[in-house]
Amino acid sequence: QPQLVESGGGLVQPGGSLRLSCAASGFPFSMYPMSWHRQAPGKERELVAGITEAGKALNYADSVTGRFTISRDNGKKMVYLQMNNLKPDDTAVYYCKRSGRFNVPELWGQGTLVTVSS
Repeated sequence: QPQLVESGGGLVQPGGSLRLSCAASGFPFSMYPMSWHRQAPGKERELVAGITEAGKALNYADSVTGRFTISRDNGKKMVYLQMNNLKPDDTAVYYCKRSGRFNVPELWGQGTLVTVSS
């Protein structure tokens, strides 16, 4: 059964850092682009960052450029989001997503909550 499980969320003070992790299972992870998305209270879900199968980062949201870094480890079937200099506006539920391809639909994780507050 294909599955994505996020972890690493929590409460952090403004200016702090967190590293989110997404563990993939049940599908050939190295064949799929991956991405992180987030949804703040009362707002639509938005793309944070994407990464190609080979590990090239792309599509950073303007609001996180220079502060967040997406990466992946195909051997471990993991994708990461390093978040630095966090701001209260970064408060959201963060979701990991596998892109749809090869007639296989996209796949979402259950999300992990990040709260940035003093």
